[in-house]
Amino acid sequence: MVNRPVWLNHAAISPWPGAVIQAMRDFVEQNASNGPTGYAQWMRVEQRLRGRLARLVGAESDDDIALVKNTSDGLNLIANGLDWQAGDAVICCAGDFPSNLLPWRKLQARGVEIREIAISDDQGRPLHDPEAGLIAALDDRVRLMAVSSVRYDSGLRMDLTRLGAACRQAGSLLAVDAIQQLGALNLDVQAQPIDFVVAGSHKWLLSPEGLAVFWSSPSARARLNPAQVGWRMWPDMFNFERPDWTPPDSARKFEPGTLNMAGIHALDASVGLLLQIGLDTIETELAKRIDFLFCRLNSMPKLQIITPSSAGKRAGIISFQPSTKAAAPIVHALHELGVHCAKRGAWVRLSPHFYTPFEQLDFTLSRLEKVLQPH
Repeated sequence: MVNRPVWLNHAAISPWPGAVIQAMRDFVEQNASNGPTGYAQWMRVEQRLRGRLARLVGAESDDDIALVKNTSDGLNLIANGLDWQAGDAVICCAGDFPSNLLPWRKLQARGVEIREIAISDDQGRPLHDPEAGLIAALDDRVRLMAVSSVRYDSGLRMDLTRLGAACRQAGSLLAVDAIQQLGALNLDVQAQPIDFVVAGSHKWLLSPEGLAVFWSSPSARARLNPAQVGWRMWPDMFNFERPDWTPPDSARKFEPGTLNMAGIHALDASVGLLLQIGLDTIETELAKRIDFLFCRLNSMPKLQIITPSSAGKRAGIISFQPSTKAAAPIVHALHELGVHCAKRGAWVRLSPHFYTPFEQLDFTLSRLEKVLQPH
């Protein structure tokens, strides 16, 4: 018997672990009791978070980490910061999440060609070799390729090493929306040829909305002009009488103003927890749960799994298309039974995390079988 809601929607937004709740409670209570007298300590938490995020993505230095409002904010920094010329081109994935399409489409007004390459068939099922079409679209006009490392709807996991190597050979930058990967799977920006990574805090990172990590390599960052400027871009931010207001070389040049300090405390706690558990452990445990769901769902005759069967092409999402009922009423019926998942396109999307009890997965599948039965 499940005594609390089954949350299989981490690909949308996550519940907060106890460490996050306690960190936020402590922050609020300290401010309620003493006001912002602890601001110096808050800034030490901010700096610790930068270091933890650098470890999480495998960055060489926390100087490569910027804290931005959300994934869209980070992707817009890239789209608005490069010195585009008429005739330049951008490659992105057709049907990607709007955050990773709209900033690039806006560049069409500046004469930039946007090449939206299909990585799925007409029914939305991932192609056997989705990277091939993206690589084939590269030429000397392509300034940047923008991909989601894990597809939000089908759960397809992209081969970033292969894409990055092809971009390097073509002289193009690779920007990665990693919101469906970071916190669920390992990511190593030094081992993979990536130029930009953006990921919001509220999905697999188990933290509240309103904050995102923005990593940039030093060479790519040097090509990116900050779209905004402000007082907080310098490490010695309280030097208001500085004679030189030239933006710094570090990623702080993308942080013009006051940051979300409550969100910083929360994200610091969640990233600290994830690092303590270990990304290898998290990835292994999550894979066990996806394998469990895949095997059980694959045995049900009334649905078709859209997520790739190869473990190397999967992350924390498994999506399926019912053959006898539409996805929306199935998702609604599961919600009524205490199972929270999502409808994406024509599919039902399940997204557990590494800690999701197998009993809850079994409960979900038993309820799904009943929902799929004709009445």
